[in-house]
Amino acid sequence: MTSSADSENDLSWLRGTRVLVAGGRVSGQATIEPLVALGAVVTVADSTLDFAQRCAELGADMVTTTSIEDAPDSITEYGLVVTSPGFRPDAPILAAAAGHGIPIWGDVEFSWRVDHSGHFGGPRKWLVVTGTNGKTTTTSMLASILDAAGVVGRACGNIGLPILDALAETSPRVEYLAVELSSFQLHWAPSVRPDAGVVLNVAEDHLDWHGGMSAYAEAKSRALSGKVAVVGLDDAIASELGTRATADIVTGFRLGEPGEGELGVEAGHLVDNAFGDHVRLAEAASIDPAGPAGVMDALAAAALARALGFEADVVERGLAAHKVGPHRGALVGRVGSVVYIDDSKATNPHAARPSILAHDRVVWVAGGLLKGASVEQLVSEVGPRLSGAVLLGRDAGVIEDALARHAPDVPVVHVLSGDDEAVSENSSNSTLTIRLPSGADADAVMAAVVVEAAELASPGDAVVLAPAAASLDMFASYGHRGDSFTAAVAALPDPFTDSPGQAGNLL
Repeated sequence: MTSSADSENDLSWLRGTRVLVAGGRVSGQATIEPLVALGAVVTVADSTLDFAQRCAELGADMVTTTSIEDAPDSITEYGLVVTSPGFRPDAPILAAAAGHGIPIWGDVEFSWRVDHSGHFGGPRKWLVVTGTNGKTTTTSMLASILDAAGVVGRACGNIGLPILDALAETSPRVEYLAVELSSFQLHWAPSVRPDAGVVLNVAEDHLDWHGGMSAYAEAKSRALSGKVAVVGLDDAIASELGTRATADIVTGFRLGEPGEGELGVEAGHLVDNAFGDHVRLAEAASIDPAGPAGVMDALAAAALARALGFEADVVERGLAAHKVGPHRGALVGRVGSVVYIDDSKATNPHAARPSILAHDRVVWVAGGLLKGASVEQLVSEVGPRLSGAVLLGRDAGVIEDALARHAPDVPVVHVLSGDDEAVSENSSNSTLTIRLPSGADADAVMAAVVVEAAELASPGDAVVLAPAAASLDMFASYGHRGDSFTAAVAALPDPFTDSPGQAGNLL
């Protein structure tokens, strides 16, 4: 008798089936080869035909999404749509598929089904990491623990390496997947049941994509549907999701002393009281990145590793080997006694908060795409420690308004390119607006921003790039934004020596 799980994982029906892949970039391209190997007839749809040659090399035709949107009934030619995570549920191409009852899988859903179909051999161990903030750091820490254990593991998913590419590795064969998943990816992956999964925290983000906080949190909760569910107990929403988790084992972590069945911090050490009896894992002071956020991420990574039976000394060695990646609170320069911090990865208010609160006095560099998130609570909380704020990007005016309401005495500089419109409705008397010449590119805007921030900074201050917003209104990525900030810091004259700042020596 065939079980429902076996039936779900049987992909033999794909042979001869026409499959439409929505999105022709990295995640979309990664689906082509396994689809073709399973016998599917693959067509890729993207906004342009820029990737047509690469798709053809992989065995797929390519069309524009517009061609399908203009003839929505043409979607009935396909028996399956595999979508990249960037497509919203109401995207015309997906709405047409749903309207005709055509199944829609995300690339992660497809990866899960392929892994459990036996196409690449027996299924791997899936350790899933999600949350509004800290996903990449936690996933990197987990990968470091897997390395310390001597097993073959890969950090994949939203962190950069497509899961399917990790599955295809054979020399050596990957056995453990440290999978970072965004809310988009989880929305399109209803079948995923990880061996262990964590929801770090849940705060306002991507509400424009999900249509509201409830749907956003619900997508995150899918990480808790496997064998072991781990939640951040200091986060109200994540903790509440844990009470509804369907996993066989539910545990959590906190910054304080752990209760029964929890991980936490006791006498300066990370302690496991869930998969051991007050087992010490690592010194809190040794965690990189330093500070509460880094310790929380380390507890989450440790919980996933311990859930799969890895010993405490392996966790300790893995965490000791982990070093913070770029654009995540990195010191990128020092001019006199003023330090410059690149936390470009802080793409929402929740992520920006710990970066600002890590310093006594801050000149805050912020702005970009808020994606529907509110900055009111953040500005109210960090306002007392701001020496100034320099704003850029499309939603800078929203942050400016919040500063005018909650921190009206903080000097604010709003830097606009010549093509920007000042959108603040509530500028305070302490706001200075600087308009650059028309056509000024993102790097020129950032250079002006850093100069203004340096002028606002007093000795002992930290100039912190913690934008609280996404980067794509101006920059190619948050990495580009951080690199632009770092380059602008390196070009600053040192007020004490009248020579360029030594940012390059501090990386």
